Amino acid sequence: MFIVSEAWKAAYPGAAIGVLAMRDVVNPEHHPALDRRREELEAQLRSQYAGYDRAALRALPTLQAYHAYYRRFKKTYHVQLQLESVALKGKSIPSVATLVGAMFMAELKNLLLTAGHDLEALQMPVRVDVADGSERYLRLNGQEQVLKAGDMMIADAQGIMSSVLYGPDRRTRISPETRQVLFTIYAPPGIGEQAVHQHLQDIQANVMLVAPDAQVESLKVYGTS
Repeated sequence: MFIVSEAWKAAYPGAAIGVLAMRDVVNPEHHPALDRRREELEAQLRSQYAGYDRAALRALPTLQAYHAYYRRFKKTYHVQLQLESVALKGKSIPSVATLVGAMFMAELKNLLLTAGHDLEALQMPVRVDVADGSERYLRLNGQEQVLKAGDMMIADAQGIMSSVLYGPDRRTRISPETRQVLFTIYAPPGIGEQAVHQHLQDIQANVMLVAPDAQVESLKVYGTS
């Protein structure tokens, strides 16, 4: 299902890509079990980061790895801002449809950048690569985006599915009708494959709260070695 380009391996030694494909999922707007887990996670994050400020969060090894990546492009890692909102400012984790919520909750817990797609909207094969700066796609908000040269990207046979800097595309977005789902994780150097594997398992566990009969098609981490 996945092809990892030699260009990506050469550009980002020590990086990893995580892949979780599941079938027989559902995507309701709300689910009581996931709502409870979201509230538990809010409390956990506020306790875990009690006494932290923005600088202390930024010093976390995982966030340092992402900041090193984003700094090359003069960008800021948005997941830190989301963590600050919940852990430091006391705001609630946004309530969104359950498949996206399952992903976002794991993203906040582990701080690993994740994208979600409707697996049935894809055309195989899927390729992990490095942008040359000519690629373009429609972002979730419907705006066309040209990729920055050097950015990690994932594409299927029809086009770009996501990039680190600009997120997932509109064409393969998760919808209320999604019954097969693909989650992908971008981990720059400094994260490690074990952390990515645990993150995939956390997403799976969240999805299974809502769809206990869901089946895992693939749970795999691709490294550069």
